[in-house]
Amino acid sequence: MKTDAFLKILPPLVRGRVAPYLDALGILSEIRDPRVARSLGPAAVRGLFLQRGKQGVPTLMPARHEAYFDWRYPAGERKEMETLYRRAKASQWDGDLALDWTTSVDPLNPERAGLPAGFLNMERLREHGIRLSEAEQRRLRADVLSWMLSQFLHGEQGALFAAAQVTEAVQFFDGKLYGATQVMDEARHVEVFHRYLETKLEKVYQINDNLFVIIDALMSDGRWDMKFLGMQIMVEGLALGAFGTLYKMTGEPLLRELLRNVIQDEARHVHYGVLALREHFTKHLSDSERREREEWALEVALLMRNRFLAFEVYEEWFEGRLSREAWRGFVESSLGFETFRKVMFERLVPNLREIGLLSDRIRPRYAKVGLLRYMDGASADQLSGDAMLAALDARASWTEAA
Repeated sequence: MKTDAFLKILPPLVRGRVAPYLDALGILSEIRDPRVARSLGPAAVRGLFLQRGKQGVPTLMPARHEAYFDWRYPAGERKEMETLYRRAKASQWDGDLALDWTTSVDPLNPERAGLPAGFLNMERLREHGIRLSEAEQRRLRADVLSWMLSQFLHGEQGALFAAAQVTEAVQFFDGKLYGATQVMDEARHVEVFHRYLETKLEKVYQINDNLFVIIDALMSDGRWDMKFLGMQIMVEGLALGAFGTLYKMTGEPLLRELLRNVIQDEARHVHYGVLALREHFTKHLSDSERREREEWALEVALLMRNRFLAFEVYEEWFEGRLSREAWRGFVESSLGFETFRKVMFERLVPNLREIGLLSDRIRPRYAKVGLLRYMDGASADQLSGDAMLAALDARASWTEAA
């Protein structure tokens, strides 16, 4: 029996409880490579089924990796990495001093809206009999913004821990020196996102289950290059696109300045991932190992795409009034979310190409899910934070990216 047909025969209350688990089963059933299933499977059980990220207690994740020491200290062997390290040292900023925290933020003020009025497809809600007043629509957009920034915050905590692990595990010394600067960057990002959410929006959402799965899988994978791939290319690459989109959309000046600073850091982080993995993946892996990483990257891309369905907001606002499938249609038809998906994958797919994970074998599957169209874009080593910000500032409207 197909999932939709099965759900229709269930009482509404039961349907709402069963649907998330069926969604999770659908994601897992599409994983073809057994090695990828072994990598993501345990994390998926903990995140999608047990919902460990939503239990209100700290999560203990086993960290399995070897710390790689080199007592020769061969700094300067990788000139591009050495240059990136020097740029990172010169670009450090203080969240207390660089941002004006005295700025008054009213998330319901339409003159300085965190998200623009056209972000959500309110007509789609009306088709399902849900009519929100103007004040309710502003509140819904404010909650969607809180949800998005909360996921950025949780992702930055994952990046903080992953950057610390990678600094220990990476097998070239220039990478260790650069990695130390990223640990500091990620700590600063956790600080400023949390401060903005707590003091300005006064609302923090729990971690999305799909994001939890990715972080859990990365923390427990002992292979340094998989940690690099997952965090530097996948999570950081998608976040870079998301930050840029929100930077262009928002009318709130403090958030815009916060994102401007974070984008500069994130551009270096993804550049680091490309430099570290390009030679390793194209020259030092067997065909079998490279195929596993290709499959893993595709599955994580799909998990990240599903991450932006904001079911946590649905559960707060519309559970019992609207089906999950109807909410999915609402999100997917909303111009703001559509723009996020487009720009996120514009940043990710060229980096996968650059590090050798878009072979002729895997490309048809990217084409099938509509992601191959981004293949010819600029990779992170060709696009600085300044260049990204200049391109964003040059756009007349955020809708140009849609």
